[in-house]
Amino acid sequence: MLRHSVPFNQKLSEEVKIMKEGIHPQYYQATVTCNCGNTFVVGSTKKEIHVEVCSKCHPFYTGQQKAVAARGRIEAFNKKYGLDNK
Repeated sequence: MLRHSVPFNQKLSEEVKIMKEGIHPQYYQATVTCNCGNTFVVGSTKKEIHVEVCSKCHPFYTGQQKAVAARGRIEAFNKKYGLDNK
């Protein structure tokens, strides 16, 4: 990024910034599609994006992660102390 000299009495927020032309990729409104079927729009240099997990199906966002983690700790405790779930 090229910067021009700023006069001493001019505020820094008024600094002029010039970007080089022809070196930046196209920026699109991309459609993101998850394997669960959820779709949403983001800004990207690609027109379409496919993902395996999104906020609608990821266990951390759905709240299922806590249950799975607790179940694992309970099973480890039962195995350690020789208890059966009957």
